[in-house]
Amino acid sequence: KLAGCTLFITGASRGIGKAIALKAAKDGANIVIAAKTAEPHPTLPGTIYTAAEEIEAAGGKALPCVVNVREEQQIINAVEKAVKTFGGIDILVNNASAISLTGTLETATKKVNLMMDVNVRGTYLTSKACLPHLRKSKNPHILNLSPPMNLNPMWFKNHCAYTISKYGMSMCVLGMAEEFRGEVAVNALWPKTAIHTAAMDMLGGAGIEKQCRKTDILADAAYCILTKPKTFTGNFIIDEVLLREEGVKDFDVYAIAPGHPLMPDFFLDVEIDTTAVKQERYGAAQDEKKLSGSQQEGADGAQVKTESAAAKPSGPVAETFGVIQGAMTEEYVRSTQGVFQFELSGDGGGTWYIDLKTKGGSAGFGKPPVRADVVMSMSSADFVKMFTGKLKPTLAFMSGKLRIKGNMALAIKLEKMLSQLNSKL
Repeated sequence: KLAGCTLFITGASRGIGKAIALKAAKDGANIVIAAKTAEPHPTLPGTIYTAAEEIEAAGGKALPCVVNVREEQQIINAVEKAVKTFGGIDILVNNASAISLTGTLETATKKVNLMMDVNVRGTYLTSKACLPHLRKSKNPHILNLSPPMNLNPMWFKNHCAYTISKYGMSMCVLGMAEEFRGEVAVNALWPKTAIHTAAMDMLGGAGIEKQCRKTDILADAAYCILTKPKTFTGNFIIDEVLLREEGVKDFDVYAIAPGHPLMPDFFLDVEIDTTAVKQERYGAAQDEKKLSGSQQEGADGAQVKTESAAAKPSGPVAETFGVIQGAMTEEYVRSTQGVFQFELSGDGGGTWYIDLKTKGGSAGFGKPPVRADVVMSMSSADFVKMFTGKLKPTLAFMSGKLRIKGNMALAIKLEKMLSQLNSKL
């Protein structure tokens, strides 16, 4: 279906962009690899030239172009080269993206600029450069790898700058779909679950891939969209939803570890989490005022009795810390070298800590003996679930139940320790 079509794909040297390129290449499409990696990266796989070799081997024609989407002239040069080489552009895939999952005060200005420049401005300028050529195509498409705009505050509070930048890409879809209706189809595609890419390895650490799907699912969904008529426009599509509509029944083929629980992606409310979402909407300070010495509904829907801060901690949280203290070993301390502070709301809440830096290690109620490297905020109920293996820390973080400040690499180390402790808890 895409034989002879020319696709201009940003960030196509690896990951999702390359997967979409390879799927189109099997039809004999022309692929413009617009990415900035010309020399091998010290930690990330692939360059525009290795991607070009794979595309040609799959049956397509490749044009590798060095493009940093922050540089408008580089975009314009690549578009002109594409038109000169292949005679036009039929499809634009805005895939290039930058991510920093940090709060407002923790996000350096250069990181804010990077996300706004790559995600919003890069998408806008690449679309602008390609549109005059897309309008000449028989079935032109723009596809942005961006989410439906979910205005639940949960998706803003932990990484406001990142959310604004991704929603900026989605607003390009909203505006351009209407502006070019009848001429160019403009749609957004987003995964239902986390996708295993180099970026996900970086964010989630070793073992995260078991909770992810392969990039193939997005490549298949993108193919479905890009082969539809240009009247199919202005849609915010979730990969699994579309593929089910197209008749796909077996989704195990997309799993890295079939049968393993999958982590939902950002910006999609999970039905199971709705109670927690409603609670978090009003902010931790108000929650603590309302909860102190009263009966309130917990995150799991159960009635939980809460205590005032002055009361001596007892119950599941205190018991959990008792087990953690008893399980401390010099090996944990030596291999972790981090101090973790927990700010818990609800039953048995307050400030707690795990010190895996000081000789012998310790855990208990109150502030840690030395300054914390990582501060984690969550409800007591979710804390107990996390430490007993019923709630994955990564899932808690991505669904907004867990907020992390400080050293993310150490937070990932704690997850590894949890998996070893679960049997004792």
